[in-house]
Formats: sequence, C-alpha cells, structure tokens
Amino acid sequence: MQVAMLLIADGADFVSRRVETLCLTLTGIAGDRHAGPMRAADARTPWHKRGTAIANTRQISLLSVEECAEVARAMDIPVVQPELLGANLVLSEAPGLSLLPSATRLRFPSGATIFVTEQNAPCRFPAEKLAAAHGRPRLAALFPKAAIGRRGLVGIVECEGEVRTGDAVTYLPPRGQVTQRAALR
Repeated sequence: MQVAMLLIADGADFVSRRVETLCLTLTGIAGDRHAGPMRAADARTPWHKRGTAIANTRQISLLSVEECAEVARAMDIPVVQPELLGANLVLSEAPGLSLLPSATRLRFPSGATIFVTEQNAPCRFPAEKLAAAHGRPRLAALFPKAAIGRRGLVGIVECEGEVRTGDAVTYLPPRGQVTQRAALR
C-alpha cells in the first residue's frame, strides 16, 4: 500500500482539501474537524444519548483508490472525489481496504501509526455532496448502497509522526484475536 493522497477537513464542513503532508498527533490531525480526544455521540453510536461526550474513535478517515473507483462504477459516475467524502488518507494498492479488521495497524516511514477502529459506514452527508457535485440528485440515494463495504475505515492515531504523499504503508494485522465463541466459554 502507498499513500496516494492526503487531505484535511479544516473548513466549515467535513469536505476536505489536499495537502502534501499531514502531522498526525495523538488527538488526530491538528486543525481537522475530526481531531480531538472526544466527540459527541451521534447516529453511529445509538447506545449513547446523542450529544453525550464519548471517546473519539474516528480521528482519521481512510479510503482506497480502488474502492472509490468501484463505487463510481456502481453509481455510473466518472469518479468519486475523496474530498467530498471527508477523507484524510487515500491509499493505492489497497483494493480491500474496507475489509481490514478492527485492531489492524497501518504504519508509515516516520513511525506514525494508525489503529483501525472500524469500517466507515456510508451516510447521507457525503451522498448529498456527491449528488450536488455531479448534478444528479438521485445519486444521494444510490451512494449508501454502492458504498457499503467500500466506504473505507476510521481509526485513531496510536503513534505520532508525519505522513507524506507517496509514503509506503506497512500493514500490521491484529494480534491474538479471540473469537466470540471462545471468549464466552
């Protein structure tokens, strides 16, 4: 895997813009709207009352070039712009990125490490941005179905460091995973 694109969402909404380097800190990307040790509970965490302060397990959003192309084909559009999805890191040579398990680690040459917390489920906000960008309102309804299992991952910064466009990414699989059946014996 390799870093194809780096982005930061430092504007009024979640839409991100391209940069050449990102400085990952233990609270995420300085200036990014998803940075911080805490976030408010929302529709993704229905077991908590909305607005409740919870740990931020969504500091970083990762996408795959190949999965973006698959989603674009499924929606019959030329391209899915990672910026409109609020991505931070877009990786190439990562066709099954969204299927990597939680607790996977992605390490960069600087030593910066991202700990994957979960798959990123498709939602309506990026769907609406894509529909508007392509001038096709019906795309908003197509995106969630087209992107399921291909929307990328979210994670936290486990080790600080700088990430650059073109960096190689080392994949570190989860260690010692226990199945639910074994854990409940």
